[in-house]
Amino acid sequence: MPARPVADETLQLIAAVRDALAEHLGADAVVDERTLFGGHAFMVHEKLCLAVKGEDLLVRLPPAEHEATAETPGLRELDPRGGMRGYFWVEPDAYATRAQWQRWIAGALAFNPQAKASPRRRKEPGASGLQARRKNHGP
Repeated sequence: MPARPVADETLQLIAAVRDALAEHLGADAVVDERTLFGGHAFMVHEKLCLAVKGEDLLVRLPPAEHEATAETPGLRELDPRGGMRGYFWVEPDAYATRAQWQRWIAGALAFNPQAKASPRRRKEPGASGLQARRKNHGP
């Protein structure tokens, strides 16, 4: 099945995040982009910093400020059960002005140096899951 086309609004938001990161970090900064949480994620220093899903912007902010940040209109927690403290989806109304946009971008970038990187999962070289099971448990 072919991939669904990405909406113009989503592409514009992804481009805006790229531009903002280049503006704040410099054009030569290494920012890894990948699919994560069903959206387009921006990894800064190998840590999730920002992401885009539809018209929503995901920001990673200090977990210690989670409760206060959660009360901001136009935000919703990534995990409503509270399992991912500091991760918020910002709806378009909450990043519509330049000041709001700068708040979220600058906040995520300011926290990034203190954020913990998730360990990368490694696959056994050259072995699929089935091959690995056979190797360990016979045919």
